[in-house]
Amino acid sequence: MLQEQELKTFVEGTTHYFEVAAQQPATVGSPYLVTEGIPTVHEYTGVISISGRREGIVYFTAPKAMLTVLLMKMQENDFSHENMRDLVGEVANTISGNARRDFGNDFVISVPSVLTGERSDPPVIPGARSFVIPINWRSHSAKLVVSLK
Repeated sequence: MLQEQELKTFVEGTTHYFEVAAQQPATVGSPYLVTEGIPTVHEYTGVISISGRREGIVYFTAPKAMLTVLLMKMQENDFSHENMRDLVGEVANTISGNARRDFGNDFVISVPSVLTGERSDPPVIPGARSFVIPINWRSHSAKLVVSLK
């Protein structure tokens, strides 16, 4: 199960991503443990598989409206489905990659896979508990879900 300091790594990585990429910080709500089922997802979800000393997944899920504004802040004017997919995968990959610096070389991250549609559930990791980190940026809400064992 994740320790508080490990969870803090993901919180800090998330706020750092928005400060750098969007040049506007995000606020992060209190992380919480999902006790039953899996957390709901938004229209776009970037999933990173974790292997090595820890196993599981990390995923960033966001609505299209949030990703559109994020692309605008990044001076991008291509709001295609493919660009939304690329962006949500990039966010998940960057946050997970930054966490790897704290966790070390035994924290191996995969290439991101992207799910689209609100009914696209990420994989469930048997024996792992999911922590949800609520993310608020401008008027939008997203989630970073960390499910490691």
